[in-house]
Parts: sequence; structure tokens; C-alpha cells
Amino acid sequence: MADISLGQIAGLLAALGFLVLVYFSIRLLRKLCYVLDRLTESLRELTEHTLPAIDEAAQTVAGANLQVQKLDAITEAAARTSEDISAMTTLVTSTVGAPFLAARKGAEKVRDAFGTKKP
Repeated sequence: MADISLGQIAGLLAALGFLVLVYFSIRLLRKLCYVLDRLTESLRELTEHTLPAIDEAAQTVAGANLQVQKLDAITEAAARTSEDISAMTTLVTSTVGAPFLAARKGAEKVRDAFGTKKP
């Protein structure tokens, strides 16, 4: 039988320790690989659900923009209508009111001419 020296026993223990370290490192790397695979799968699922939601949001914003443009046209038409009604009211007031004012001034002149005073 061959004599085993103390250095060989130390080398053998170091080699066994290294094998244990490699074994546990491999287990940790496998777990890390599993976690990364799950993370990749979760990201893929998130992307699959997020992209349609973003597309729907873009369509909703486009539809809202179209409705705002229609509302803007309606508001402009209402403003023009309001201006037209105001102009028409001024025209009718001046057309109808002018003869009444003339008649009132004439009545005041007649009153002043005959000397009747208003109480």
C-alpha cells in the first residue's frame, strides 16, 4: 500500500471542497436560470396584454379628437348665430324704435307748443 502524505490528504480535501462549491454553484445557476426564464415569460405576457391596450387607447384618443373637432365646429356656428341674432336685434330695435322716438319728440313739441305740462 502506498503511503499517503499529509499534503495529498490536504489536496484531496481541497478537491472535495471545490467539487462541493461547484455543485452548489450549479444549483444556484439553475435556479437563477429558472427565474430568468419565468421573468422572460412574464415580460412576454405583459407585452401581449399591453400592446392591445395601447392600441385601444390610441383609437380612443383619435375618436375623442374627432368629437372635439365636431364640437368646435358646433361652437363656432353657435357663436356666429349669436352674432347674427345680436345684429338682427339691433336692426329691429333701430327700425321699430326710430318712429316711436320721433313720435315721442313730436308729442313733446306739441305739448310744449300748447303749454300743457306734464304733472
